[in-house]
Amino acid sequence: MKKTLFLVSPRGFCAGVARAVKAVEDALEIFGAPVYVKHEIVHNKHVVSALQKKGAVTVDELAKIPDGSVVVFSAHGSTPLQYEEVKRRGMRLIDATCPLVTKVHLEVHRFLKEGYTIVYIGHKGHIEGIGVLAEAAGIAIPVIETVADVASLEIGNPEKLVYLTQTTLSVDDTKEVVTALRGKYPHIIAPPIEDICYATTNRQEAVRHLAEKCDTVLVFGSTNSSNSRRLAETARAQGVSAYLVDDMSSFDMGLLSGSMNIGITAGASAPEEIVSEAVDFFREQGFSVSELVVKEERMVFSEPLDMMRIKKERQL
Repeated sequence: MKKTLFLVSPRGFCAGVARAVKAVEDALEIFGAPVYVKHEIVHNKHVVSALQKKGAVTVDELAKIPDGSVVVFSAHGSTPLQYEEVKRRGMRLIDATCPLVTKVHLEVHRFLKEGYTIVYIGHKGHIEGIGVLAEAAGIAIPVIETVADVASLEIGNPEKLVYLTQTTLSVDDTKEVVTALRGKYPHIIAPPIEDICYATTNRQEAVRHLAEKCDTVLVFGSTNSSNSRRLAETARAQGVSAYLVDDMSSFDMGLLSGSMNIGITAGASAPEEIVSEAVDFFREQGFSVSELVVKEERMVFSEPLDMMRIKKERQL
């Protein structure tokens, strides 16, 4: 029987991840090692390891970085206090926060200034949400993760109410939460442009189409990657087996026993070389490869302003 590997697009690096990774690479080229990165630059162990080999040092706390060092803020966003600390300690900052995450930070300021009560839909304790919520400067913003959280939400009945969201959520799950919020608070409004980012939405749409053709889906990405986990969940919701895999070396092939149509996608922080290695592996196992292009992506972000200034100073 014919064995087919379906390779879906879009997959892998989004514009924000590509921008952040390049910012670290450029900083290493300009300043040399070490360049410090606050939090993993993106949530993928292969990307982080590759940059570490070049001289990037990932830290969880700014206190671990010497004064005056070069530091890159990760794509997930940072808190106002962290920006203040970098300035106070004379560090050279390159802010690689994804522009679509920055958009949500700015929305917090805008809606609070306009007198709105904000609720935030996101995963409790996620690094992106920590940065967003910190913009409220002591004002408590409730975090909603599930429909059950909406049922237990106690904020009275504010005249002006808005919801914001993490950029890497499940589109379907978020719709359910928003529906519950609107049922409880009919006057709640949405942000002017949806906060769930284009890459998250596109990859989830693509994996739905992929699941229609496959009995098993492999999602390449690390377990701490929110958008990668959501892809696996989206595939399972379509009724197929789905596994989140860092690379083929860590995967139990016994899980694919009997699978004749296998699909591959990759989270927005997963490098394409991991996918290429998997494709080569399956070709050796006798699978033919079929490309499934669901949507074209052409989004590109300009490099961080800090990097632009550095290059201008050095006339690079």
